[in-house]
Amino acid sequence: MTSKKHPLPGLHVEGHHFLSGFFFLLVLLNWMIYTFVAITWLFIAVIALSVVLFALALNFFRKPHRINPRAEEERVITSPCDGKLVVVEEVFEEEILKERCLKVSIFMSILNVHINWIAIKGRVTYVSHTSGNFHKAFLPKSSAENERSAIVIENECGQKVLERQIAGAVARRVITYSQVGEEVDGNSFAGFIKFGSRVDLYLPLGTSINIPIGTMVKGNSTVLGKLPIE
Repeated sequence: MTSKKHPLPGLHVEGHHFLSGFFFLLVLLNWMIYTFVAITWLFIAVIALSVVLFALALNFFRKPHRINPRAEEERVITSPCDGKLVVVEEVFEEEILKERCLKVSIFMSILNVHINWIAIKGRVTYVSHTSGNFHKAFLPKSSAENERSAIVIENECGQKVLERQIAGAVARRVITYSQVGEEVDGNSFAGFIKFGSRVDLYLPLGTSINIPIGTMVKGNSTVLGKLPIE
């Protein structure tokens, strides 16, 4: 699957098999309790819990319809995911870019949409996947030690942005759609992370971020800031 733009809302394709299997297990569990336990209050409680759990699963895999005209503008940075902005700091990115950058981190809770979008307009020049641990996604060490994927996007001015998808304590699968050579923008899907995670952006120094730490952001919709003028 490529990082194409999906025009229709609904359920994300990554959830189809999981939701089908989960629904079957819930039905089987309720049937077993009804048939072999035959305790009315327990049966009702399990049905209620099953409905809540399946509703949460549907919520997790929802695919909202979002197209942001500003995402196609040069230098504009849109949020790569839904979640909470937790870090804006200058760091040395030593794994891929090997230079000082402005790091922006967004933590995704279990209740957020877990689709990831591309943050800037440009061309994908690098994609990688690294196996690792599953520390809690809000911990700083998760950026360097957890299972993760990396995408580097370069704009027409030669500015490079590293977008890193990071698995969390519950997440066990990071999916990346982007491919080297693709022309992308903020309306393009970058990938999907299943069940709790974070996305880090490594931006050129001089980038302006216009929203404060602690702000709740929406992927593809919230404009984080702008890349510097070269």
